[in-house]
Amino acid sequence: MTTRAEAVAAYPALRLFIDGEWLGEGSLPVVDPSTEAELGRLPAVSAAELDRAFAAAERAWPAWRRVPALERARLILRAVAWLRERREEWAALITLELGKPLAQARLETDTACEMFEWAAEECRRLYGRQVPSRTGTMRMTASIEPIGPVAAIGGWNAPAITPARKIAGAIAAGCTIVMKPSEATPASALMIARAFEAVGLPNGVVNMVFGDPPTIGTAFATDPRIRMLTFTGGGRVGKMLAAQATDTLKRVVLELGGHAPAMIFADCDAEAVAKAAATAKFRNSGQICTSPTRFLVERSIHDRFLAAFGEAAAAIRVGDPFEDGVAMGPLQNARRRSDIAALVDDARERGATVRQGVAPSGAGFFHPPTLLSGLDPAARALNEEPFGPIALVVPMDDVDAIIAEANRMSFALASYAFTNDLRLAERLGREIEAGTLAINHWQASWPETPFGGWKESGVGLEGAAEGLMAFCQTRFVSVQSGG
Repeated sequence: MTTRAEAVAAYPALRLFIDGEWLGEGSLPVVDPSTEAELGRLPAVSAAELDRAFAAAERAWPAWRRVPALERARLILRAVAWLRERREEWAALITLELGKPLAQARLETDTACEMFEWAAEECRRLYGRQVPSRTGTMRMTASIEPIGPVAAIGGWNAPAITPARKIAGAIAAGCTIVMKPSEATPASALMIARAFEAVGLPNGVVNMVFGDPPTIGTAFATDPRIRMLTFTGGGRVGKMLAAQATDTLKRVVLELGGHAPAMIFADCDAEAVAKAAATAKFRNSGQICTSPTRFLVERSIHDRFLAAFGEAAAAIRVGDPFEDGVAMGPLQNARRRSDIAALVDDARERGATVRQGVAPSGAGFFHPPTLLSGLDPAARALNEEPFGPIALVVPMDDVDAIIAEANRMSFALASYAFTNDLRLAERLGREIEAGTLAINHWQASWPETPFGGWKESGVGLEGAAEGLMAFCQTRFVSVQSGG
């Protein structure tokens, strides 16, 4: 097992990756959220370097789009093999930069590799079709073509998965990409650039930049060389980028977070579901866009569920994510911790009961697992995305009330339900307004399944065949032959 000291000693020099070259000198500090110590310094991309990245992606695209899908797939799979050989190194970087427990970080690297493997396999099935002709002398075809150079922005909470999902879809489809991962977790993302450099990806196909997010985001959204923008992050920024992208009519794919309801019905095993719910809620310190947050529990089992959830949450060990047995590390940054504390204080002032576990004191952005009950409907935590280790347990009178509350918000990314009633499960599948509904389990998506939000949780899809098609466009060709 990698120790903290080993991981810190092996932390790499941070650079931009543009047109096959490593550029820049570090100026932006990267901080370990467990200790608040500086890990390294990250270059901020200049206007000239960003222009070079766009030019490289534009220049590389005509050749890359002509590389046969089979060859693109083989190159991607070689990069995956490189990453799998360095699983422990990659996971340690995630743990250092994000604070995710090492065991969970290893699983993230596995999922990121599967993102690439799925896209490599699926790009060989971008078939297009032949359209039946109206005459005997005309051939009509609809072909699938890559959309062109792509710009992508990801957050810090899934520093391997989010860049992998976007880069995999883009290059498998035959696009080039300029990726801006989070400045808080750069080394985790740069592992992907290192992998493609190692296996000989043509220069300019994958570029990775960091710097001032508003400046880079505006350039991504407005530069005419970029044909598509894919963004994972907050709703306010996503809406701003979408508005900016209209000037060049870019395709936009947005994943903008959620406030996932977990509907707990009276016919389920309240104690067993509550125990699993605590594990799901506090994974990655609750910093997951699909994290279950509002636990809407039928009143007849509410007290049992609340007691079991509180017991399970109290048993979660919070601490150094490199230590064995630690299930929850710190929040990624100081602002996230203060925002969570403000939501808890607001709920307490409005009369909520607050149950909290134990978190380390001293250095590090730690916050205890927190369970809120007896909530005022106006509590901020019930109406704003918490994005942290807060679980809200709310008693509900009946099925209709649960469905109404689940659909109340403008967030509609993920949702969960627990019931043994098949008819109710079928009804939920028809009536719940969310991009994802998981019934009787806590996994919101896999590489082979479509992922995206409804309402203000996003536009477009990532993952699966639908996600690969997001990087494609259709050309219709008709050829009249004969006289």
